[in-house]
Amino acid sequence: MTGGADDDRKDTVRDFHDAVNMTASELEEWLATDESRHAGQHKGGGESTGHASGRRIVELLRSRQGDLDADDERHMRKVSGYVRRHLAQRPSGDVTATTWRYSLMNWGHDPQK
Repeated sequence: MTGGADDDRKDTVRDFHDAVNMTASELEEWLATDESRHAGQHKGGGESTGHASGRRIVELLRSRQGDLDADDERHMRKVSGYVRRHLAQRPSGDVTATTWRYSLMNWGHDPQK
């Protein structure tokens, strides 16, 4: 019998992959840039929440679905929710070199793709 937790897991994975439109390699390359390191909220002057999330997303993208645990699924739901909320706040005009875009890219989504 299937359903319940299996369906929730499939929905979580699907939503995550819908939200994250950058490959692990693209995201890893982006995270190495100054723009990436300066975007987002920096608690205590350290790494931003989004940048840390981006590193975790790279790991998730490189993981086999069967190897994902409950904590991984929680982070995948967090990423999907963040991307959805942030996209709804799109500023007007050209977003190419904006903190809004850079923050989204830290979370694995390039709105210009």
